[in-house]
Amino acid sequence: MKTAVDTEILIDVLQRLLADPGKSWVLFEHGTCVVLTALDGELAEQATEILKEFGPARVGSSSGDFGVIDLKDAEGWVVTGNHNDVLTYVGPDEPHDESEIAVGLFGRCKHHRDGTELHVVHVEDKRGSVDPA
Repeated sequence: MKTAVDTEILIDVLQRLLADPGKSWVLFEHGTCVVLTALDGELAEQATEILKEFGPARVGSSSGDFGVIDLKDAEGWVVTGNHNDVLTYVGPDEPHDESEIAVGLFGRCKHHRDGTELHVVHVEDKRGSVDPA
């Protein structure tokens, strides 16, 4: 099962989707993104702690739940989970089937891998880009 998307493609898609100048985010190896709302300290560490808690799927818990968003501004989907600020991108060429359940399960698998491997590949730090006026 292919579960890694080209990092440059992921960064480009997420920069377009999360274009808000006040949104900092951290991207993990398999396409999971943690959007950070409390921008205090090291962003990669904050995101890693969030994903460590909300990334791995645990049988019989809400951590295995997911929702699928069909993207309008980019190709592919975003799979949501049990934390509002954790999103997993699934590219249009990744799932073998484009049904919502197949995309969701594929994204949830990627989310689980990122939540257990915890390998950061990009940090988008927007703390200095917001105009306080």
